[in-house]
Amino acid sequence: WQIDPFGHSRQLAAIFAQMGYDGLFVGRVDHQDKETRERLRELELLWRASGSLPPPAADIFTGILPNVYNPPLGFCWDQLCSDPPIVDEDSEENNVDSIVNAFLQIAASQAERYRTNHVIMTMGSDFHYENANLWFKNMDKLIAHVNARQANGSRVHVLYSTPSCYLWELHRANLSWSLKTDDFFPYADGPHQFWTGYFTSRPAFKRYERLSNNFLQICSQLEALAGPAAREGPYGLGDSSVLREAVAVAQHHDAVAGTEKQHVADNYARQLAAGWESCQLLVANALASLSGSKENFVFCNALNVSVCPLTEAAGRVSTSLGGWGGVVPISNFTRRLRREGGSATGELLFQASAPPLGFSTFTVSRLSRRDPPVSPRRTPVSPQPQEIQNEHVRVLFDPLTGHLKEIQNLDKSISLPVFQSFYWYNASIGNNESSQASGAYIFRPNSSEPIPVSGSKRVSTYLVKNALVQEVHQNFSSWCSQVVRLHAGQPYVELEWTVGPIPVADGWGKEIISRFETTLQTDARFYTDSNGRQILERRRDYRPTWNLSQTEPVAGNYYPVNSRIFIKDKKFQLTVLTDRSQGGSSIFDGSLELMVHRRLLYDDNRGVGEPLVELGADKQGLVVRGRHLLLLDTVESAADRHRLLAQELFMAPYAVLAPGGGPSYRRGQLSLRQFSGLRRELPPNVHLLTLTPWDAGTLLLRLEHQFERGESTNGSQPVTIDLLNLFSAFAITSLREMSLGADLPLDAVSRLVWTPATGPSQPRPVPKLDPSQVTLQPMEIRTFLATVRYKE
Repeated sequence: WQIDPFGHSRQLAAIFAQMGYDGLFVGRVDHQDKETRERLRELELLWRASGSLPPPAADIFTGILPNVYNPPLGFCWDQLCSDPPIVDEDSEENNVDSIVNAFLQIAASQAERYRTNHVIMTMGSDFHYENANLWFKNMDKLIAHVNARQANGSRVHVLYSTPSCYLWELHRANLSWSLKTDDFFPYADGPHQFWTGYFTSRPAFKRYERLSNNFLQICSQLEALAGPAAREGPYGLGDSSVLREAVAVAQHHDAVAGTEKQHVADNYARQLAAGWESCQLLVANALASLSGSKENFVFCNALNVSVCPLTEAAGRVSTSLGGWGGVVPISNFTRRLRREGGSATGELLFQASAPPLGFSTFTVSRLSRRDPPVSPRRTPVSPQPQEIQNEHVRVLFDPLTGHLKEIQNLDKSISLPVFQSFYWYNASIGNNESSQASGAYIFRPNSSEPIPVSGSKRVSTYLVKNALVQEVHQNFSSWCSQVVRLHAGQPYVELEWTVGPIPVADGWGKEIISRFETTLQTDARFYTDSNGRQILERRRDYRPTWNLSQTEPVAGNYYPVNSRIFIKDKKFQLTVLTDRSQGGSSIFDGSLELMVHRRLLYDDNRGVGEPLVELGADKQGLVVRGRHLLLLDTVESAADRHRLLAQELFMAPYAVLAPGGGPSYRRGQLSLRQFSGLRRELPPNVHLLTLTPWDAGTLLLRLEHQFERGESTNGSQPVTIDLLNLFSAFAITSLREMSLGADLPLDAVSRLVWTPATGPSQPRPVPKLDPSQVTLQPMEIRTFLATVRYKE
């Protein structure tokens, strides 16, 4: 069982099911949804959390708790509570009858809303049981006195229990349960209280968390490939567990969600930074072992603001990624952003490739004084139509306003008018309808119409071009800029935005969005991912399981975007990929928007106890930089692009540098040294989700099918892998298939079988494992413990 106050995600429900859980209890669902379910007695249901996995693989029984996760009104006995204790002595203060009567009435009321004669009573809350003795002393009395009423005909029996015991009794009732196939987003606990702000809150920490997970996977994979040499090597003791634990803690629903106090967010970041340091030692040891070369490895942690002391000062640098290109000047906004943190005037760009599960090493040297400088062509905006173009994409800009105007997919000979700009919603501080303010949890704009960041219709622009990149730099205001970029050979448009410090001297909190407007006929529909895997259709001002009364036309249509959001008509699809979790929506047909940053002046009274101001390191206000990748394609082939590109963005390669040394260098070219942990590439629809040490001589291995059923002609097909001959660094001597959580052998998992209202479904038998013929179906994840022998 699992009690989750933020258990809204369909993909997480599917994961719980595949981990072998029998049930999920959630505390928070939309107030209108709950009222409907109370009336229909559907507070307990069967959640079918995947349209690709055959039932009941991703079916999980889900119960909605009666009081979120709090005790019934009047029955809270902790130091934070003010409810009177039970007095059962012979005294004028004896209150047993009144308390028992109240409890029996609550039990009867709950029983009317649930389907069995079992009623769950949650007795606790946030920060409770500081005085456990007081709690249990009063609950002991309550149980005794309520049960004593049975002598007078009461049918209520109270006992200490667990969610597991409660779940077993529901299963024994042998009922059929209503089926749910969507998710529980968005959540509102009142007409103007939509919890859709935390989708974006603390965007810098959201990015740091994602980068940390990325680096953790690199660290874990290198540890698995290098074996003990990664943990004890020339650079000291490496330890991946520090970062693993810090990333795990950062998954708390008040951590990456951004709904913690500022000093707590700072502490989460410090824990992640400490984890990076331990993993960097491990990575250095592993690289030395696998490459056979001990270098003075350097990790540049401030590349997002173009700061790397090594490359700014050194004459010769060895880097793990490379190619041959040119120099792009650092923008004025970047120079302002990094304050005194760096002196570089340009960034070296070169094309790079790395083998699967491996690395490439390149040597880069400065040109001598006699060589002509490598410089980009930089031209100011002209009155003529402005465009950038590579082999796959052409991007047009309005010559008068400088805004994005049109995108063309040259491979498919299709084009789409696309206008993009930045706006801000004025954050509500409460009004006559409701005192609710916008805060870390809650998004509540005081108007449905956002305000353009640029004071005029025109944004200043300039062009940067060389053989590898073409850029249009746009300046929307003193605190908002963007680079629209095309990389050579890439089929997408990159939009690198920099926002902040958000000005609040006018007394208004602001919620910044990037909005795209197109001519697509979208019929109020748009699509978002569920935790980076499944895609769910969203429909404006609509909920699939109840009749919505919409009270917040903007916030009530916001959904979490973990990896992508797209709109489409019958022919074309425009997809935007994100580099962190953000809130997003389509407020009117043909549009989509993503909230990239927010700075607020009031608390929303949901527990943070302070406004979401985020002053940043210089105390002037947080500046955030991020990327959106834009894809235009046909509906039929869109998934083939966005599935693979989203994975590339989520699990990007990482650059490790070293001064001097490196492989031999010959003028005019780069010497290359490579390592791959795989004998051959995996099929494109398969991702190596996990490769990490488990016990001595044992590795944890997960493979996932990246496509949903039916979304791609080729990508959605089942695929078979030979695991025995897959890896180059070690040989697999034995293999055992496990549950998704790797805590039980798969053949030992025995889940409760529930009957949906649509009729029973039979569990699929566990297939006999053949390591040379491991087949993955769409959206399937298979988990293995592998005993390995490392090669010399």
